[in-house]
Amino acid sequence: MEIIEKKIGSVSVVALGGRLDAYISGDVEQKLNALFDAGEVCLVVSLERLDYISSSGLRVLLASLKKVRKREGDIKLACMKPHIKEVFDIAGFSQLFSIYDFEDVAVQAFGRK
Repeated sequence: MEIIEKKIGSVSVVALGGRLDAYISGDVEQKLNALFDAGEVCLVVSLERLDYISSSGLRVLLASLKKVRKREGDIKLACMKPHIKEVFDIAGFSQLFSIYDFEDVAVQAFGRK
């Protein structure tokens, strides 16, 4: 699993690559929690290099979304491969998250509140 973080203006971008499953979901949760603890509430999670997501991975993203929305922030998802998007659709998560085809569009969406 690959977790890469960068900052674009006031938005933190976390790029995930590989498999987001029960073995790695704790690492992703820790990374996102560290960002929240640092006061980051505008996040884009780029899934361009993500090959697989399990229910544990979905749970981490949902829990993170709930935490950040309590702080009046948001998590936007970007660059989903079709088979990952299908998992979100089946789980009903596509209705919970704002999903963008491109990372830069997701980042810009925070400026259009």
